[in-house]
Amino acid sequence: MSTTLRKAAFLDRDGVINIDHGYTYQSEQFDFIDGVFDACAHLQRLGYLLIVVTNQSGIARGYYSEHDFALLTSWMKQQFAAKGVKIDGVYYCPHHVEKGQAPYNIDCDCRKPNPGMLQQAMREFGIDPTQSLMVGDKAADMQAAAAAGVTRKILVRSGQTLTDDDLASADEVWDSLADVVKVTA
Repeated sequence: MSTTLRKAAFLDRDGVINIDHGYTYQSEQFDFIDGVFDACAHLQRLGYLLIVVTNQSGIARGYYSEHDFALLTSWMKQQFAAKGVKIDGVYYCPHHVEKGQAPYNIDCDCRKPNPGMLQQAMREFGIDPTQSLMVGDKAADMQAAAAAGVTRKILVRSGQTLTDDDLASADEVWDSLADVVKVTA
C-alpha cells in the first residue's frame, strides 16, 4: 500500500493572516489582511492544506493564556469557514527562553526559526515538504521552512519591516498573501 503525501501552505499568523498589532489575543484586535480569504480559497482549490504555524510568546510573557489563544483560534477558524475556507491545522509555540515565565521559559524545537511546528504538521497530516510552501513575514519563518525541507519560501511585506538579510532568506517576496494568484500549482 503506497501513501501519497499531501502538499501544504504553511502560513504564519500575525502579519500574514492578520495585521500584526502585537500580542493579539482577542477578536476585537484581530484585523484580517485584505484578500486573505480569497488567497486561502485559491490555495485550497489548488489542493494545498492550510496549516497555520505561529509563535505566541505573549503566552510565555504572561500577556494572555493558552485558553485565550484557543478562543481566538476558534473564532478565526469560524471566520474562514464562513467564507468557505477550511483551516486544516493550527500549531503554535507558547515558549520564549529569555522572556518567558515558567513553565514557558524553555529552549524548545517549536519556536521558529526552529522547524518543530512544521515537522509536527508534516507527521500528523502526511505532508511532503518538497511540494509545500511557507508564507511568512520574518526571516525566522523562512529559516523554519528551510530547516523543515519546505522548498518554496515566500516572504510578505504586510507584516514586519524587512531587511536585506530577511529578503535574502526567501525565494519570493510578495506584498501580501493576496498575491497568491502567483501560485499556479
